[in-house]
Amino acid sequence: MPVSKGYRRKTRRLFRKRESLKGLSAYLRVYNVGDRVTIVIDSAQPKGMPHRRFQGLVGNITKVLRRSLEIKVKVGNKDRTVIARVEHVKHLVG
Repeated sequence: MPVSKGYRRKTRRLFRKRESLKGLSAYLRVYNVGDRVTIVIDSAQPKGMPHRRFQGLVGNITKVLRRSLEIKVKVGNKDRTVIARVEHVKHLVG
């Protein structure tokens, strides 16, 4: 059988469920431009899921869209723009 090259390959440990928000609280959080957020992918919600390389990275919100956020993340020496829905993002604590 050929090796899969899919979008979610090698993510069994990366996307395991940790502490998660219950109910609608993930959708009711308010985000503003300039907020620092952490990308924490919720594996139960495949819509608006960023690529696995961005799991755990911290960035700044550059644009607030209707259901998603545009986040500027530094990966190596480059700035990347990630578009992710609100259930895959948490406010940075601290």
